[in-house]
Amino acid sequence: MNHTFFATAPKGLSRLLADELRALGAVNTQPVTAGVSFQGPIGVAYAVCMWSRLANRILLQIAQLEAADEQALYDAALSIDWQDHLNPSRTFAIDYTGRNASFRHSQFCALKIKDAVADYFRKTSGQRPSVQTDQPDVRISAFARSPKVTFYIDLSGTSLHQRGYRATAGQAPMKENLAAAILLSAHWPDIARDGGAFVDPMCGSGTLAIEAALYAADRAPGLNRRWWGFQGWLGHDETAWLPIAQAARERAEQGRQQVPPLFAADQDRDILRIAQDNAKRAGVIDSIEFQQRSLREWPAAPAPFGLLAVNPPYGERLADNHQLTPLYAQLGALIQQQFHAWRYAVFAADTAPSHALGLERPRRNAFFNGALACTLLTGGRRRAPRNEDEAPAKVETPDAALTQIADMLRNRLRKNIKEAERWARKNNVQCYRVYDADMPEFSFAVDLYQGEQRWLHVQEYAPPASVDSHKAALRRQIALQVLPEVFDIPADSVYFKFRKRQRKGEQYEKLAEQKQFFAVAEGMAKFWVNFTDYLDTGLFLDHRPTRAMIGELAKGKRFLNLFAYTGSASVYAALGGAASTTTVDMSTTYLDWAQRNFKLNGLSGQQHRFIQADCLQWLDQARRERESFDLIFLDPPTFSRSKRMDQTFDIQRDHEALIGAAMALLKPAGTLVFSTNAQRFKLAASASENWSVEDISQTTIPWDFRRNPKIHQCWMIKRP
Repeated sequence: MNHTFFATAPKGLSRLLADELRALGAVNTQPVTAGVSFQGPIGVAYAVCMWSRLANRILLQIAQLEAADEQALYDAALSIDWQDHLNPSRTFAIDYTGRNASFRHSQFCALKIKDAVADYFRKTSGQRPSVQTDQPDVRISAFARSPKVTFYIDLSGTSLHQRGYRATAGQAPMKENLAAAILLSAHWPDIARDGGAFVDPMCGSGTLAIEAALYAADRAPGLNRRWWGFQGWLGHDETAWLPIAQAARERAEQGRQQVPPLFAADQDRDILRIAQDNAKRAGVIDSIEFQQRSLREWPAAPAPFGLLAVNPPYGERLADNHQLTPLYAQLGALIQQQFHAWRYAVFAADTAPSHALGLERPRRNAFFNGALACTLLTGGRRRAPRNEDEAPAKVETPDAALTQIADMLRNRLRKNIKEAERWARKNNVQCYRVYDADMPEFSFAVDLYQGEQRWLHVQEYAPPASVDSHKAALRRQIALQVLPEVFDIPADSVYFKFRKRQRKGEQYEKLAEQKQFFAVAEGMAKFWVNFTDYLDTGLFLDHRPTRAMIGELAKGKRFLNLFAYTGSASVYAALGGAASTTTVDMSTTYLDWAQRNFKLNGLSGQQHRFIQADCLQWLDQARRERESFDLIFLDPPTFSRSKRMDQTFDIQRDHEALIGAAMALLKPAGTLVFSTNAQRFKLAASASENWSVEDISQTTIPWDFRRNPKIHQCWMIKRP
């Protein structure tokens, strides 16, 4: 006798599940978003319960009835012959999903169905079965799609993705059936039959490796399950079930002898221990070699052919990408160099920086991990080479030339580091630029920041349109692989950003809102830096000599810092003994940052003012209120169009008026330090005509920025 069933599945798996169901004997399969409907005898449903690697639940349809309103829902449930499925001495539970135009509250609808089942037995036998939500004898599912409600018996009991081996998961667990779908999409069953090996270099709690072992060993995913929903159902056919269970045990015993080499690695020892415990419970601990190692420590592929499958950290927020980009670049380099003859499968969230992998034209499949939209990237060989002629060359991917320039980059970085460390120790500098597009192939700026630990802040300059995008991605990948290695720091301490040239009228926008700050030292000062939320970190390293000069000039002076950003110049002035400091910026975020910098340096008192205002408007107000200062630092943006401003600001167009307004507040013997990072800026001739102007650009460019002498321009302006 054929029945109608419905197999539920995570979003994105329905078509794969339909293929799996047909292979298990199901007929009339119809995939929909939430799963697949199918038909067959009860034995097919039992086989699906035991063998489906993709389904969540297997539901047996027992009725489909009209239910226009809540009373009709109750009446529909009451009309079912529940004595065919449940007796009053057993327990039951109700699951309700779906939508109806007249009733939408799922808990209330489940309660109406529960009342109907209980009332049915009270009327027919005088007894009411008990409700038990945790492992009831019979679980009843109801799905509403107006105007009908379909009733099911849940044959699985609990979700089939719960294989019983995972007592503890890692920080970002992947469900077992999603892992199986990834492996199936990457052709792992075929690769395993060909004798190909398996590697997960970032295994976490081991789900991908364990599911790969279950596939390769022909071990049913339901073999360890101790309870099935159909065991408490009155319609259960034990004679149909026993041969399926026995065959699964026999196939598992035989399959143990045919498992190819499987390797799982993670750099976290505690997580690796969890993966090993999970593999032990799954019965595949002897099939997987677990290793504690990082991506950088893979010397070569452990076999000529196989599948590398990995679920790297997701980066659910765009802010995370600055840290994840180097990690993804390392992973891409591993795939293309050590595992170039293998097939690969990389499962990543859509928000993750998968472009940093540098993979050439991978196939993309959309999946979901829970509610998180993800993409599976696959590529490489689907089967083992059959003969020597078919085997790939040893290392021609990406190509020998890229390997050579990677070595060139390593050598250049090591040389730069040696020189920079010597200079930094001599000059007591903790945060400095180590590399600034020294090689045309690697157009990056690399800054080292040091506090309680070390971080790299990496900015890639946008390549011209004439540069092939794939080559650029490969070089980015190589650079981000080499940097952690050469500096001997973890990949997640490397923060990557892409810096394109601003067009006229553009300004840099906020990147994210992670709000993660680290304290770093600079000379006599300390500062909070943020590597993720903005294009810059909160500390302009090229202004290091300028800040030191301000600290020396400020003793006993009234100091004004306009367009103050995070107040680093104000900190130097205060530490240098300024009588007072006034820090003005339009951004409340930056002013709060500036105040935190003051607190970090033990600075406080009413003599230190922080004013949130449009600097142009404030200058006019300060002139009317007869404010005056001995030392002013003016470092305006190149362009600004903030909503708080009455008009846009352009440094070239507006600097004459701006300097004039600042000079109006300067005491007769005072000094204005004016700076800009606008590359094509030209100081108006009227400045030299009206005041004494000294170009101090060269003396304020630090040694570590000598490759970019136009990083800023700076003048000291005084009254004649």
